[in-house]
Amino acid sequence: MNVAQMFTDAFGRLLGLEETQTIEGFEPVLAAPWAHDAPAWVLFGCIGLIAAAVVFYARYQRHKPAGARVVLAACRATVLCLLLLLLAEPILTVTVTSQKRPALWFLFDGTESMSIADEFSDQQRAKLAEAVGLDQHDGEARTANGEPAASDTEALLAPLSPRASLGRIDYLKALLQRSDGNLLQRLAAKYRLRAFLFDQLDGVRTLELAPPGEASRTDAEDGDEIDGDYLAEQLTADGEVTALGEALDDLARRHATANLAGLVIFSDFDQNSGQPALAAASRLGTTIYTVGVGAAAAVDIAVSIQSPLILKKSERATITVTLRQQGLEGEEVRVSLAALPLDPSGDETTLGAAEPLPIDEKPVMLSGASVDVDFQYVPEQTGRFALLADVAPVMGEVIEENNRARREVTVRDDFLRLLYVEYEPTWEWRFVKEVFHRDKLVGTEGFRTFLRSSDPRVRDTSAMFLPTMSPPRSEFFAHDVIFLGDLPASALSPRFCQMTEEFVRNFGGGLVVVSGPRFGPGQLADTPLARLLPVKVDPAARVFDRQPFRLKLTAHAAQYDFMQLGSDERESRKAWDNLGLLPWYQPVERLHPLATALAEHPTRTCVDGKTRQPLIAVRRYGRGEVIYLGFNETWRLRRQYGELYYRQFWGQMIHRLGLSHALGSQKRFVVQTDRRRYQADDQVLLTVEACNADFEPLGEEDLPDRRLQGELVLPSDSSASGGQPGGEAQRLSISQLRKGVFEARFPVFAAGEHRVRVRDPITGKPVETTFKVTSVAVERQNAVRNVALQQQIADVHAGGRSCGLADVNELAERIQLTPKTETTVEIITLWNTWLCFACVVGLLLVEWLVRKWVNLP
Repeated sequence: MNVAQMFTDAFGRLLGLEETQTIEGFEPVLAAPWAHDAPAWVLFGCIGLIAAAVVFYARYQRHKPAGARVVLAACRATVLCLLLLLLAEPILTVTVTSQKRPALWFLFDGTESMSIADEFSDQQRAKLAEAVGLDQHDGEARTANGEPAASDTEALLAPLSPRASLGRIDYLKALLQRSDGNLLQRLAAKYRLRAFLFDQLDGVRTLELAPPGEASRTDAEDGDEIDGDYLAEQLTADGEVTALGEALDDLARRHATANLAGLVIFSDFDQNSGQPALAAASRLGTTIYTVGVGAAAAVDIAVSIQSPLILKKSERATITVTLRQQGLEGEEVRVSLAALPLDPSGDETTLGAAEPLPIDEKPVMLSGASVDVDFQYVPEQTGRFALLADVAPVMGEVIEENNRARREVTVRDDFLRLLYVEYEPTWEWRFVKEVFHRDKLVGTEGFRTFLRSSDPRVRDTSAMFLPTMSPPRSEFFAHDVIFLGDLPASALSPRFCQMTEEFVRNFGGGLVVVSGPRFGPGQLADTPLARLLPVKVDPAARVFDRQPFRLKLTAHAAQYDFMQLGSDERESRKAWDNLGLLPWYQPVERLHPLATALAEHPTRTCVDGKTRQPLIAVRRYGRGEVIYLGFNETWRLRRQYGELYYRQFWGQMIHRLGLSHALGSQKRFVVQTDRRRYQADDQVLLTVEACNADFEPLGEEDLPDRRLQGELVLPSDSSASGGQPGGEAQRLSISQLRKGVFEARFPVFAAGEHRVRVRDPITGKPVETTFKVTSVAVERQNAVRNVALQQQIADVHAGGRSCGLADVNELAERIQLTPKTETTVEIITLWNTWLCFACVVGLLLVEWLVRKWVNLP
């Protein structure tokens, strides 16, 4: 080692830096404002002080030897100049290149799934106990060296039955508390460690590696600085969701200033919330080691239900129950389906008084990861029901809560109300009428039309024809979907346009604009309806019919069910190809910025010369949705296949538009909560949208007590929860938020189905909604760790490894991180250092000794 390197190392140790390689440069700076702004004053001051010292010894001490006076003058001048420099607050900026030990971070899962007690075989349990430092010999929890477990976990690690098992978080705590061969202490000898816990949706929180009374540090550079017991005490399993992606993103933000070299994740990797973990791991940009906590496979069966939300009374419906299994291949189980009336009589009957109505029970042979079981259900009553699917627990299951599934449905003897406004009969009008006359949820009672060209006698004698397009508000707003065909502007009354805009914006109604070749959508340009459209219409545009074309679907079409015809993508393409060549379309100026084009012209563009002409487009407007068709030729879908695809297109569109809000006159008084499912201790936001008989907003001045009155009906078995009596009704007072909207907030504590009833001041009848409070968190819905995600995260960056908790002790050898070269800028304040103090004292001492030597007082 040469002299320069020895100096560099010594200087680095003086600054507290590891493995200093080179000193890039020095930069002295005067920090005192007077000296920094005018450094010449320091120079002039030093010259003056030097002159004063020289004058003093040259003129007033002339009887002494010249050599002694020179030494004394030099010492005095140096001391005075040094004191002046100290008043100028000198600092030294040093740029040093050094190699620090790599930074290694630990991320622990603190969500509720970590409290799951996995079912292990005796061999697996013994291996896991040995890995984390437990010895369960004779049923007593002991550390790996045979000593009893630490007192803070003595109660936790109590004698275990042959099949009992500790929770995942307990094994993790035992690993941290291990006294011999502690993993973190071994790694701290080579790396700089920090620890974090993720138990929330918005990131991580830092864990302290030592108690405040000792080091009070969040990072460690030596194994002796880590207190495993104290670190284990900070691990919890209270998080409601596993947002691993959010946690990794938070670490990436911290990593920007920490020069991270590696990350070790202890988790079951049961990601169920937030952004994708793989994308966040990629952004982190460092080697990741994943340690899986929990069983990789378990005996478990989970149940889910697929069913339409709206069922028609006395008509057969197919209910599909899906069974997902692990470790039960070839086993036979019995699955039952029942319907629980949520309000069987409509009176004040408590929610829990009704008994489930059995639908069917079937034996099922489990084969493959999932099995679908179809049940045929013919509802005989109207109202709100909960479909209940249940499978009896199987021996060895870790989680039994997911053996039951529930889905709320509404059985109606009601119908969707459609209004088709058209100038004259067209092929589209005729076939749409036929389709919905045969539709279960519309029928002849639900389809009404206004034809401007129809004979007045037909309007008066046929219930299907309306005498006017602008009936009273109470009748107009009872519709669910409005079709607007090809009409001239003169036929559209201002009242109709204003009510249609209000129908979509305030009441969530659906509007379908079907362009025709005679008048076109440009007729709407100067009406209130132009604000709703997914396109910007051009009043001067005319139908383009010079060249037939084939409609082209956009990439967004796959996101809308009414654009997907048939059972798969291939069949859907075949169905749209069956439309053939379209002879014309109505051009528009451009697509609205908030709209989405689902189909477009293959070649023709809008006025910008780039965007293709939209033929089918959709847009949200207020609380409702508007769909635009630039042609009325979809009846051509009937070629070769009859109504198969034509009915699917229009049926799915109407279900989308009509079932997204309350039906018919129920839109006048809507009671709803902000969510359908809550956790215990959550706050419920109840909103009531209230109108009078003419669908005009109700105000508090219209109510006797200036408030709406309601009640909350608790589950019948809630008496054990939260101190609330089960099956009883609690009064609710709902105040006005703004005219037509009333709100109330209240907490819920008991698990089960809750009902809220609010009295309609117009009809005097109660209107209700239901919601569910559950104590079974999403974290406990999956019994095994996600091994695939664990491996994928480890593979994101080169060098990553994945292992189970039983093999965690091999991690100390597997982790091989390369020290990184870091350039550090150190700022050293010279004016308050021992070196400066020693210089001043030393010079004064030299001056004093010389003065004594020459006999100066």
